[in-house]
Parts: sequence; C-alpha cells; structure tokens
Amino acid sequence: MTDVITIARQLGHAIQEQDEYKNIVAAKNAADADEGLQNLITEFNIKRVAINAEACKTDRDEDTLKKLNEEMRTAYSDIMSNENMKAYNDAKQAFDKVLQRVLAIVQQSADGQDPDTTDFSEDCTHDCSTCGGCS
Repeated sequence: MTDVITIARQLGHAIQEQDEYKNIVAAKNAADADEGLQNLITEFNIKRVAINAEACKTDRDEDTLKKLNEEMRTAYSDIMSNENMKAYNDAKQAFDKVLQRVLAIVQQSADGQDPDTTDFSEDCTHDCSTCGGCS
C-alpha cells in the first residue's frame, strides 16, 4: 500500500509538470531579470519605508506624507503596467486556478466526498452553511 505522503510527493511532481507551473516559473524568471522592473520595485519599497518613517514621527509633515503616498501609487502603477509583471500576474492567476482545483479535491475528499466527482466551484464561499453542495 502506498502511503499518502508518497502520493503527495507524486502530486507535487505532477504539479511541476503542468504548463501553468512552467509558465509561472518562466514569467517569474523574466520579471526577476527585468532590470527596469526591479528598479521600479526597489523605488516602490523605498517609498513605502519613507512613508512608514514619516508616519511614525510625532511631528510628521502631512504634505510630505501625501507626496510620498502619491509617489508610491505612481511607482505601483508603473510596476503593474510593466509587461513582465503583467505576464507574471497572468501566469500566477492561471496557476492559482490549478492549485484551487487540486486543493478543493483533496479537501473535499478528506471531508468524505467522492474524489472522482468532486471539484472546485468558483461559487464556493468556503462557508458550508451557505452551500447546497459542491459540484
């Protein structure tokens, strides 16, 4: 009899063979290699630290805080409009859907549902008291 941990490891290998996994790894590598994107992320983080530092001051300058917040929002917008960041977010969203299905099947099977028919439902609130049953 194969134990559940061995099967979980096999599942881990199977997940890493999925196109969605390969796509997210490639997108992450491209984003990591994008010097412009990395500079934007650094700038964003510096603004965030500056905001926290200014906000913690007892004599904080609200105008400075407002300016830093605007600069941080601009940096965030620049990050999110970067093509490599867009590709990463798209790949992550697709991969997350695969993981949601896998986790839903495992969880529902552990709750006694038929592993061959149970699946993820995007309508699921994860509050079983509001549910008529998973599809």
